[in-house]
Amino acid sequence: MLPNLFEATQTYWRQLDELEMAYEQGEISIEEVDTQVAFLMKKLGQQRRETISCFRQSVQIWLTQQRETVIGVTVLGLISCLWLSTN
Repeated sequence: MLPNLFEATQTYWRQLDELEMAYEQGEISIEEVDTQVAFLMKKLGQQRRETISCFRQSVQIWLTQQRETVIGVTVLGLISCLWLSTN
């Protein structure tokens, strides 16, 4: 199942807004903000890597299953390009 990167990004921005509000109200220090931002960035980066990896695996599986179709369409496209370029 493909991870929901859109939802993860929305959560990231919501958490950043919460951090900003807490800092402006004096509830946390700037050092704590820096620590939390670094943690949130790391967490979102991991989610992005998982999404890219999942997408790449899906494409590889699809290409493996549709190999003959992909090769046929590619050959047909090349022949069409060659035919159009000679006319």
